[in-house]
Amino acid sequence: QVQMVASGGGSVQAGGSLTLSCVGIGNIDLYHYTFVTWFRQAPGKEREAVAAIFIRMRATYYEDSVKDRFTISHDDAKNVVYLAMNNLQPEDTAEYYCATGSPSSNLWRSPAKYSRWGQGTQVTVSS
Repeated sequence: QVQMVASGGGSVQAGGSLTLSCVGIGNIDLYHYTFVTWFRQAPGKEREAVAAIFIRMRATYYEDSVKDRFTISHDDAKNVVYLAMNNLQPEDTAEYYCATGSPSSNLWRSPAKYSRWGQGTQVTVSS
């Protein structure tokens, strides 16, 4: 069964760092999907996109609130997408998900445009 697997979450203090990983399990090549995107969802809030990578073109996209703190990248050899998160703040606390799909670039934030989702990995930032 093909699935996306996200890992790397944890608990850190404000100002700390974490790196999340997203890998396709079951013979799924992330390169063949236009976008791999990290979303997050905090309790009582809607799921929001935070960062995306258009792997074929190495183009990256960021939500304003994480720009200059988060970096999304793709390891060709390992077929893994990473989300390096620095200077984490309590408002970054959420369940983080990775997803693959083929949205147009102006719709990369829309969850409905993604066909495969992984299970979440929890990120908790304490003040």
